[in-house]
Amino acid sequence: MRLVLASRNAHKVRELGALLRPHELIPLPDGVELPPEMGKTFTENAATKARAAAGATGRPALADDSGIEAVALGGAPGVRSARFAGERATDEENLAKLLRDVPADGDRSLAYVCALAVAAPPGAGSELEVALFEERCEGLLAHEPRGTGGFGYDPAFVPHDPGDGRTMAELSPEEKDAVSHRGRAARALIEWLGSS
Repeated sequence: MRLVLASRNAHKVRELGALLRPHELIPLPDGVELPPEMGKTFTENAATKARAAAGATGRPALADDSGIEAVALGGAPGVRSARFAGERATDEENLAKLLRDVPADGDRSLAYVCALAVAAPPGAGSELEVALFEERCEGLLAHEPRGTGGFGYDPAFVPHDPGDGRTMAELSPEEKDAVSHRGRAARALIEWLGSS
C-alpha cells in the first residue's frame, strides 16, 4: 500500500520507511500545511494530522505522534516532548531539560509512546475514517547521554528490553526497531494492513 506520510521530520521519515516495508511512504507535498499539535493525547494528534494529509492530498495518509513520559514528572513531557524546552528547542535542549528536571535520586522510570494513525481520503467510499495503533516501550532515564544512534531522547533512554543497560542510542537500528514504541506500533499497523 502507498501512504502519504504526514510528517516533515527526517528521522521519522527514515525510521518509518524502514519499519513499514513493503508498504511505501510518499513524502508530504511541499504545499500541504499540517495542523498544530493541540490534542491532549498522542492518538488525537496523530489522527488530526492523518485526516489533514488525507484531505489535502486525496490519498490514504499515515501520521505519527510520539514522545516520552517520565513518572517523576507526572507523565511530562508527553505530547509536548518535541517542545519540552521551548517551541523551537533542539533534541539536545529537550534532553538536557529532561535530565535536569528528573531528580537524580528520584523515580527514573520512563515510557516512550507512539501513536500511528491511518486516514482514508474523504469520499473514498471507505467505512474507515481513522485506524489508530498505540504502543509503548518502558525503560529508565540514564544519568547522562550515551551513544550516537537514534535521535531525540534516545541517548538517555535505557529500555527494559534487551535489559543489558544500553541506551536506545547504543543499540543497532535492528535492535532498536525490535523493542521501540515505533517498531511495535508499525508491526501492529502492518498486521492490520495485511488483514484489511
